[in-house]
Amino acid sequence: MAAHDAPSTAPADTAAHGPAIDWIRTLHAKGRGPLRAAHLRHRAPAARPARLHLLLIDHSGSMQRQGRLALAKGCAERLLAQAVRQGDEAGVLAFGGRAAVWLQAPGRARRAMAVRLRTLGSGGGTPLAQALQVAETTLQRRRRQGAPVEAWLWLLTDGRALHTPPRPRGIDQLVLVDHDDPLAPAGRGPQWARLWQASWLRARALA
Repeated sequence: MAAHDAPSTAPADTAAHGPAIDWIRTLHAKGRGPLRAAHLRHRAPAARPARLHLLLIDHSGSMQRQGRLALAKGCAERLLAQAVRQGDEAGVLAFGGRAAVWLQAPGRARRAMAVRLRTLGSGGGTPLAQALQVAETTLQRRRRQGAPVEAWLWLLTDGRALHTPPRPRGIDQLVLVDHDDPLAPAGRGPQWARLWQASWLRARALA
């Protein structure tokens, strides 16, 4: 919806110069006299919804090669630290072998969340579909609580999965952090990103 035009005699109302002016309240405060700075009334900035970061970490057998899992842990710690600084929520889901398990259930992001990452080992297959389903179900449950939430899913993987699952529903931003071998890549990361309409970046970009 287009904003109503301010009166032509009023100063420009631009976001670049601070909070937007509420012209109805300003003109009411001005009354019949000349407009003065003391009359200006500003709109309250719109509060953004809570932001939830779901970090899905692949710890399958292939992630032990070339230090990929150690790199993934470092990336996850940086993402958690950023969530703490911004006052966001976060959850850490590890998937490998035949299971996807919450290392830290979603909640207010805290620095202590990174502690359980450090003991995470690698081995087994890549239950990617299961991990994405767990994340989707958890997000649906979170949204049923009523409060709006902006959901970010960070998928840290080398892409060594046998099948390509569908994009999880309800995710606002999906970022694939690719831990593939740069010298002999499987190339699934960019393919999945295109299919899922997700952002794609190399793990080293977060290191």
